[in-house]
Amino acid sequence: MCRVVDLKQAVLAKNESAAHALRTELTARGTTVVNLLSSPGSGKTALLERELGLARERGVPVAALTADLATENDALRLARSGVPVKQVLTDGLCHLEAAMLGRHLDGWLPEDTRILFVENVGNLVCPASYDLGESLRVVLASVTEGEDKPLKYPTAYGLAQLVVVTKSDIAQAVEFDEAAFRAHVQQVNPGVEVVLTSARRGEGGGVLLDRALAVGSGGPVHAPVMARQPSAHHHHHTATPDHDHGPDHDHGPGHDHSPGHGPGRHHAPGAGHGPGHEHGPGHDHGPGPGTGPGHHGPGSASRAVHPHSGVVPTR
Repeated sequence: MCRVVDLKQAVLAKNESAAHALRTELTARGTTVVNLLSSPGSGKTALLERELGLARERGVPVAALTADLATENDALRLARSGVPVKQVLTDGLCHLEAAMLGRHLDGWLPEDTRILFVENVGNLVCPASYDLGESLRVVLASVTEGEDKPLKYPTAYGLAQLVVVTKSDIAQAVEFDEAAFRAHVQQVNPGVEVVLTSARRGEGGGVLLDRALAVGSGGPVHAPVMARQPSAHHHHHTATPDHDHGPDHDHGPGHDHSPGHGPGRHHAPGAGHGPGHEHGPGHDHGPGPGTGPGHHGPGSASRAVHPHSGVVPTR
């Protein structure tokens, strides 16, 4: 038990170090990283596609990296904006890690990029524990997901520096209770900004771009209470042979953890996440194949997507 916990702490400590180095490097060259987290189907690709188009219209050099377990569908959509886009296939790994992101950026990210949007794997559990070296962490939720989502995923929402509600154009049709949602967000993350958007109608257009530009210019960034009180959120993994985050493990939209699973131990994105993200009994995030920092997993690959020349595989 102790050895398993120690190994997991080492994995997350290594990720923290890689995230710090990547943040330092990218900040020095004037690039702001925005980490986008959400459940599958939240509409983050549609919103990001619109934001990339607005950035190009305004002449702001941006790029996007999107991660999925399989397919290049999102990258092909985002490439229509005409900005540099890269697809990362995680081969079953349910989150990105800092060293992995750094390797995919090496030799690809244009030097003049002011904002790099990272569309993380659709999942509100594992990605919440990994600092990617971002300067702005955004959690998105569609109006169809339910007002209690922040209470069900307190770590993801509790560490967000901006919360974006998507598909607001159908809020009335699905009887979305905005006041209840906002109250639940504030319960786990007091003071965080909540913005309503609709990619279809253009509501909230430019919100990601504007907030990222403000952060890159030295503007204030929300400091979540959870990030300021990391020790209050520490608990442990218990290793069992039948539950492991290996290369074939996939967190589906309804993935949840065993009773008693609460938020892991975290730091603000600006400081890196401490070694305490641990799931409930029977769940192992061990440093085996496909789980260590920077490990792509067997067969994982990235693909630089060029708007007019198709997909070029790179490894």
